[in-house]
Amino acid sequence: MAKLSAKYEVMVVFSLKNGEEPMKALVEKFRTRIERHAEAVEVNEDWGKRKLAYPINDETEGYYVIYNFESTPDYPAELSRRLNISDGVLRSLVTVVAE
Repeated sequence: MAKLSAKYEVMVVFSLKNGEEPMKALVEKFRTRIERHAEAVEVNEDWGKRKLAYPINDETEGYYVIYNFESTPDYPAELSRRLNISDGVLRSLVTVVAE
């Protein structure tokens, strides 16, 4: 039988080159987008601003955010696609949380 829902974790590294306000707007934009399509959404911003292991697009720092949510298996692919085409997102990774 197919799974109806699963728990996922998304780590996103946001760009800081445009400043704090546009970055915080992006964090909120993706939080509301995830809330529309998923349940039990948690945003863990404890990581905050960190130095990157290597430069990405000539940037040496990024703002790390982790989103935890539960959704149907088709939504994480759509979320990953949107993160990959968004300006202001340096890197993202969607993973399934082991139960």
